[in-house]
Order: sequence, then structure tokens, then C-alpha cells
Amino acid sequence: MRVVKFGGSSLASGKQLEKVFQIVMSDPERKVVVVSAPGKRFADDEKVTDLLIECAEQCLVHNIPIEKVDLIMERYSSIANELSLPNEIIREIQTDLLNRLEKDKSKPDRFMDLLKASGEDNNAKLVAAYFQQQGVEAHYIDPKEAGLLVSNEPGNAQVLPESYERLFSLKDRSGILIFPGFFGYSKEGEVVTFSRSGSDITGSILANALRVDLYENFTDVDAVYSVNPTIVNKPKEIRELTYREMRELSYAGFTVLHDEALVPAFHAGIPVHIKNTNNPSAQGTRIVFERDNTNGPVIGIASDQGFCSIYVSKYLMNREVGFGRKLLSIFEDFGLSYEHTPSGIDDLSVILRENQFDLEMEDEIIHRIETELHPDVVKIEHGLALIMVVGEGMRRNVGTMARAAKALAKAKVNIEMINQGSSEVSMMFGVKEIEEKRAVQALYEEFFVTAKV
Repeated sequence: MRVVKFGGSSLASGKQLEKVFQIVMSDPERKVVVVSAPGKRFADDEKVTDLLIECAEQCLVHNIPIEKVDLIMERYSSIANELSLPNEIIREIQTDLLNRLEKDKSKPDRFMDLLKASGEDNNAKLVAAYFQQQGVEAHYIDPKEAGLLVSNEPGNAQVLPESYERLFSLKDRSGILIFPGFFGYSKEGEVVTFSRSGSDITGSILANALRVDLYENFTDVDAVYSVNPTIVNKPKEIRELTYREMRELSYAGFTVLHDEALVPAFHAGIPVHIKNTNNPSAQGTRIVFERDNTNGPVIGIASDQGFCSIYVSKYLMNREVGFGRKLLSIFEDFGLSYEHTPSGIDDLSVILRENQFDLEMEDEIIHRIETELHPDVVKIEHGLALIMVVGEGMRRNVGTMARAAKALAKAKVNIEMINQGSSEVSMMFGVKEIEEKRAVQALYEEFFVTAKV
């Protein structure tokens, strides 16, 4: 048995859904199909999830935005019309959407999750209807009835351990099972979504629960590339990489797979295969527990913007018991999560995503650090990009850091910070956002173009 997940671009139109059907039917082992909400049909198009978020935001402030509801329904209707599906499925979707819009709005985050989840939930019903129309035994699976229980954290759900035993009973179901991604249910029976692009997580959870041989994740690229193809022209494709390598790359900006999606598959030792819906014969990329390190020390380079650094310096900091805990507790009090904490004997930097706070909160944080920790210096630096150089081969290779630093110096990129040692398979550079592309290009040139593999 295999679990196969299709992303939003794979389900954006009737033509795409026909491709999905052919892929699923070409292999009898593909028994469980996880679906996203319809994605973009063309560059300037809107994803259904984005339309739902806009709809929820307007609904929380004003009345139900009829024009936005019509746009959402048009997306489902156009797919159904392309495939000559009966009107009943569209009426079912419309009824469900309108019912959700009438629900309690006193808890905005709950209402937002309820509405966002409808994108995947209703698309799963539509996909099941199409499979049935083609004469195939297919069933829409309600995550609540199936037993997908998650933590009660709106927009950031985590699967609960008891879900795996409950979901295992799906093995006894006949036909092809169409399962909506992106959300589960709390023990209180409320809809709770994973973080954005969380359908990947659903697929990985089901792969673990059903103890399948392979988790296939279909998207719109032939493979995982060694670097962002919008930064480097025609970069090298990666044929095989480890869970740890993919986890680091996904976290640092590779959007082909959600960075949390690998955890359930990793724990079960299930290989993940990234494939292209539009070119299913392409070799794709396999994510495995171990691989032969024949490519050199580096397998990929990822980057992401939108970070800042809060730098704290205090003489004899290393002698002050509890200093780091006190500093991090301040961020915790503001509900902030941090990414990295590079440190020295008298210096500590905390790297955070800038979109977590505004200028007023920033001033409050600085004030608390100054009054509670009495540092010699505290300052914040905005507009940082983090670049992650990843590869299992680093563990057995001398001089990788020196090569990277030399390449950046040659490209006249100033390194704001370096973090290496906490992970054996990656090293992180902080640079100014305006220098991100030049830095990535320089590193790619060093490790993939001029390097002797």
C-alpha cells in the first residue's frame, strides 16, 4: 500500500484532476489519496486557501462577503463543469461553506481554522465524486470519523499519538480513500489546522499510521533542486537525500515539502518520493534514512528572508548563572519563538522572524532586557536573510566552512553571523537581505560548478 498526496497546483483545474486520476489508477498500490485545496491555475491566480482566509477576515469584521463566497464557489464549479460532474456535488460544497460562515465568531482563531479547512475538506469530496464518476470505488474520508486527533493549537496543530492506532483501521476499508489534508480534530471535536501547507503533514501521518511501503508526494516540479531555481538558472537536481538533509532544507526555504512533514515518516522509516504530477515519468527525488555520500560535502543550499537579530553583550555573561534562561523567558512572555542563538563568552544573539512582532513590542522587549538583565549593549538588526548549506558529507569533510567563507568573501558578501556545530549536516550564514541572491549564487558556484566531486 502507498499513500499519495497531491498539492494544490495538481488539483487546480479539471485537466489537472484528470492527470491525478491517471496517476492513481496506474498503480494499484496507491490506495490512500491525500488532497490539498485547489491551488493556482496561472501565475496571477489566487489559491482557494487564500480566498478562504480573506473571506474569514471580512466575515469577522463585517457580514458574509457574498462576492468572496462566489469566487470560492466558482473555483469548485469550474472544476466540476470541466469534468461534467453532477450539480449535487457543488450544492453540497456550497451548503457546507455557508454553514461554516454562520458558525460562532467569538473565537476568531477557531473560526479561521474552520473556514480554512473547508478548502481541503470540500475538495476531497469533489475528487471522490470524480473518481466515482469514472466507475472506481472511491470514498471521501472524514478525518473526524477516521480518528485524526490533533492538539488544540489553532493554525499550528500537532498530531496526538493515539491518532496512529485509530487511523490504522483505514486499512480495512475497500476502494480508494480520498482524505483531506491540512487539518484534524481536537479531543473537544473542533477543527484545528496544521501550519500552512500542512497537507504534507497529513500524508506523512497516514503513511506512518498505515505502515505503508512508500509515501509519494506529487507537486509541480520534476525533483528537489540543489538550490532555488529562481536564483540559479537550471540548478542540479537532487536524486536522493536523507530525512535530516530535507528537514534542514525545508526549514530554510525549500517549499517543495513542509518542514514538519518528514517527522512521522522518519519515525516509521518510510521513504518519501517527490514526483511531478505534470511529468510523472520523471525520476523525482527520494528521501531516505541513509544514502551514499558520493556528491561531495554539500547536497543543497537554501535561503529565506524576514529575520532579525537581537544582540546582547555583557561582560562576564558566562559567569552569570541563568542569564540565557532569563533572556529567552522574556521572548516566551511575548509569545515569540526563536530560530537560532549564536553565542560567545560575553555575547548572545537571538534570531527571530520579524513578522512575529511590531515596533511597539520591539521597544517593550528591549526595555525588559535592559531593566532585567542590565547588559552592556543590546541592539536589534533587521533585514536579515539566513542561508543554510546542507549535506551529510560535511561530517567527514575538512574545510567546508573555509570554502564557503572564501566564496562569500570573493563575492563581496559580508557575513553578519555564522552558526555551525549544533547540526552535523548544516551550517548557517546570516547576511543582509539585499545580498541574499549574490551569496547563494556564490555558494552554488563553489560547491556545484567549480567543485571536483
